[in-house]
Amino acid sequence: SATISIRHAGGRSPRRACPPLESGAMKLSVLMPAYNEVATLERVLEAVLATPQEKEIILVDDGSSDGTRELVTRLGQRDGVRAILHQRNQGKGAAVRTALALASGDVVLIQDCDLEYDPNDYAKLIEPIEKGESDVVYGTRSFGAHTSYSFWYVMGNKLVTLATNIIFDCYISDMETCYKVMRMEAARKLQLTARGFELEPEITGGLLNLGYHIYEVPIRYRARSREEGKKLTWQDGVKALGMLTRVRLRQKAVRRREADTIRVIKERAERARARDLAG
Repeated sequence: SATISIRHAGGRSPRRACPPLESGAMKLSVLMPAYNEVATLERVLEAVLATPQEKEIILVDDGSSDGTRELVTRLGQRDGVRAILHQRNQGKGAAVRTALALASGDVVLIQDCDLEYDPNDYAKLIEPIEKGESDVVYGTRSFGAHTSYSFWYVMGNKLVTLATNIIFDCYISDMETCYKVMRMEAARKLQLTARGFELEPEITGGLLNLGYHIYEVPIRYRARSREEGKKLTWQDGVKALGMLTRVRLRQKAVRRREADTIRVIKERAERARARDLAG
């Protein structure tokens, strides 16, 4: 099968997926962070608008300087599109968090404003959630000669994905994919803090910490080059590794606090019983 359902991480009991959504009752929130994407933004938005799903589009300009800001303002006048302007560049993570705070749909999807990802894949990404098979779906990329611009770019993606699988004791094939789709309640539980591209590992690590299955489906993908506006660098890979480690340690700290709380409650109960017996 082309789809892969993976197990939960870290020994936690997996969450049961929510019941299926009623046909036609689902509203999709498409979060679109944009930074210096004037050349591609309108074409991507037109492709998103052309998809048949009921949706809201939240378009956030992250302090662009190439005309994207003015374009976002104009596009925000379209039906179903809400435009937000950051006064200065804060990073993709900050833009996604701004959009998420305003989202009101049942399912959340992140859409980059370049031409690397194809909105025609929305139907297959949403299907497992509609059927109640999973609460979280990732669109996974296959890196062939015609879809990747650099050997080291592909190796970097594979490295951070391998690190995710090791740190969280899971198996996924593409941690850094932009197409992360989930029910709104899952997105709200993440309590995101990332400002830049480290958003991707924070989302993935947070979902795995919470016990969510990640259901993977293959998608179409074409990487753009540096000349076309590719922004990721090796430094973002290092930051991703750091974020994965911090998210995992954060969960271990939570579990230690939970264990300490249970221990204190038990000790107090035992002392109370001892006093009752002595009395």
